[in-house]
Amino acid sequence: MSISAFDISGKVAVVTGASRGIGRGIAAALAEAGAKVAVAARNMEELESLKREILASGGEAEAFRLDVRDLAQIEAVFADIRKRFGRIDILVNNAGMGQPIFAVDITEKSWDEMMSLNLKGLFFCAQAAGRIMLEQGYGKIVNMSSQASVIGIPGEAVYCASKGGVNQLTKVLALEWSARGVNVNAVGPTFIYTPGTAERLDTPDYRAKVLAGLPIGRVGTIADVAGAVIYLASAASDMVSGSLLLVDGGWTAQ
Repeated sequence: MSISAFDISGKVAVVTGASRGIGRGIAAALAEAGAKVAVAARNMEELESLKREILASGGEAEAFRLDVRDLAQIEAVFADIRKRFGRIDILVNNAGMGQPIFAVDITEKSWDEMMSLNLKGLFFCAQAAGRIMLEQGYGKIVNMSSQASVIGIPGEAVYCASKGGVNQLTKVLALEWSARGVNVNAVGPTFIYTPGTAERLDTPDYRAKVLAGLPIGRVGTIADVAGAVIYLASAASDMVSGSLLLVDGGWTAQ
């Protein structure tokens, strides 16, 4: 295999939840790797900041306001992205949330909020992109799952359930679409150091507890996740579909 199989230069990539954290880092990494990036999230101010950073680095990017809980908005935004770029080659379904709540305290509102964002929104973004990709006969969809999709974590019943659902959707979409040129996979990160997790991970007791579950001896970085995404977005992964690529430092191997 030539190293060129990992090349995504000129591909059009959509990243949801791109305004901060992992999504922002993935969008920047895709742009650095040569993709034209459509960054989407609710916070346009942060998206415009990301767009400026990508443009200043010589990349190409456009920002789109998107709340993945709004189905009409999903359809409109993906149509707009296609109109702007002419096609959609890659979707990184990153938008999501976590909210630690013990099972006895979960309300219908908290259940619906997380499921709507982590699972329902993810599916309908995949559907909108998938329709375009199936028409093209080519596409790569990378869904953001979690190590919590394959293990139980106390206080994370809804999050674990939503990410487990992401894995199952990934499998079914892969079965339906792979023969038509669209690969669908998922990435499952462990604890990743981001501006949003820094406060907890910088707390010695919390960090020690996390590290105790990581045989690799460190927490993950955004670059660790971005590397997995770029692989699954490239031709190097053409024979991979319906898979969960765990980026978990060995956590689930124990």
